[in-house]
Amino acid sequence: MTDRLNGKRIAMLATDGVEQVELTAPRDAVLAHGATVDLVSIAEGKIQAMNGDIEPAETFAVDRVVGAVSVDDYDALLMPGGTVNGDKLRVDDDARYLVQAFVTAGKPVAAICHAPWTLIDAGVVQGRTLTSFPSVWTDLRNAGATVVDEEVAVDGNLITSRNPDDLDAFCAAVVDAVERG
Repeated sequence: MTDRLNGKRIAMLATDGVEQVELTAPRDAVLAHGATVDLVSIAEGKIQAMNGDIEPAETFAVDRVVGAVSVDDYDALLMPGGTVNGDKLRVDDDARYLVQAFVTAGKPVAAICHAPWTLIDAGVVQGRTLTSFPSVWTDLRNAGATVVDEEVAVDGNLITSRNPDDLDAFCAAVVDAVERG
């Protein structure tokens, strides 16, 4: 454990269908460096995580509802993947607004796997270089992004990765970005 992120507050935006390891690995990485993390979702209560798209995993308590938070409350935004999670968040007005606010403020926004869908629907990918789960690549290109097949892509304040195999590189890039601000 280090204090690299001591005093940093991170919003983790997720809902039912989130890929569990894509929630827990980045969360644990930033916690290990001294950050605090709030699980922000589209409704109160708990969210159901998944292992893949069909196997239920653990549930996680929601700390705050997305419509009640502000970019000013946090230093960074983490967006784990999961097909269902990404699909639900991309159509939520409050989730899209929060993503836009973080990107506009220049604060780190990290998205893995299917989470870049929400970046697309928030209108923040045009002209950016990103990666994601391969099934999202066409959507990214159609929204004006340049897609790379790399374990992590960093373009300004946007950090993206493809899948759970890339979590080590993703988590390291997230910690570095949050530390830099």
